[in-house]
Amino acid sequence: MTNENKEQFRPADHPNDSFILTTVVGSYPKPKWLDRARDLYEDEDADFDEDAWEEAKDDGSRLITEEHERAGLDVVVDGEMRRNEMVEFFADRIEGYEFKGPVKVWGHNTFDKPSVVDDVEYDESWLVDEYEFTADVADRPVKVPITGPYTLASWCFNEAYEDDAALANDLADLVNEEIEKLVDAGARYIQIDEPALATTPDDHAIVGDCLERIVDDIPEDVRIGLHVCYGDYFRIYPEILEFPVDEFDLELANGDYEQLDVFKDPEFTKDLALGVTDVHVAEVESVEEIKENVKKGLEVVPPEQLVVSPDCGLKLLPREVAYEKMANMVEATREVEAELDEGEIDVGRSAVSADD
Repeated sequence: MTNENKEQFRPADHPNDSFILTTVVGSYPKPKWLDRARDLYEDEDADFDEDAWEEAKDDGSRLITEEHERAGLDVVVDGEMRRNEMVEFFADRIEGYEFKGPVKVWGHNTFDKPSVVDDVEYDESWLVDEYEFTADVADRPVKVPITGPYTLASWCFNEAYEDDAALANDLADLVNEEIEKLVDAGARYIQIDEPALATTPDDHAIVGDCLERIVDDIPEDVRIGLHVCYGDYFRIYPEILEFPVDEFDLELANGDYEQLDVFKDPEFTKDLALGVTDVHVAEVESVEEIKENVKKGLEVVPPEQLVVSPDCGLKLLPREVAYEKMANMVEATREVEAELDEGEIDVGRSAVSADD
């Protein structure tokens, strides 16, 4: 059995019969000059206008997209070079949000936490320009990460809605509108990021309702993934199997795969996007280490249902470390595929679907 939704991303020159898709979650270290360009753009006394800032972002996007392809990834992103923070970026583009100043989150770190002061409304597209530029630069398929409605609701001050569920449902309708525009622009791989679910797993029903709204009328050949950061996965499994998505992207390397068994019973009926490198550690795992991690995924799903990526976004790592982690991840995955082709790895499960 092949997974057609995943197979559409198999490169024409793929060296093996087996195919375990390699990608990244989203964020990537920004070149230091791009951070400097942002500082100049935000400095009223600097001679650095809007055109210069747009050129800098284009250059950063082009550079990191090509870096992802050089590492050998099957599906790439631009490392979110145009984005600042995963909630702030979207809140700044949604009618109804307002920024009232930064709040302290831990230590001396602050977060420009937005407030919802009125009904949220869709104005201009958030990501279509970003996608079209990256797709034009890339030789490989492009994935579009988008912060999910539950996180956009939970990580703000709600001053306008009865509760976060009502706000999240309205936001889900806006996300649906954005995804429809991305699909019209050619996007075929959308990843919805819901890190807030890891901290409030009892709200999985709210997330499920939001996802139903998001995927309404989205074509079946568009791959929808859900990324949930490290948390108590046993509190959301197997309920998440009911979510209308194609893959779950889970952060398991950071926890040394202690929760892997959670997903073995009942059977995992979706695709598993398994984190196989730890983004919290600045040491590069060897190819052999990553191969063992990839094989852990095969304890849960067969190759047809396996995707591999780093645990989470790579943006806090040194750039050379991030690149080497990706390159080793791709090499390890190709070696596992070759071993699968030779029958050297026992796969205990055949592919299943949620309909079986």
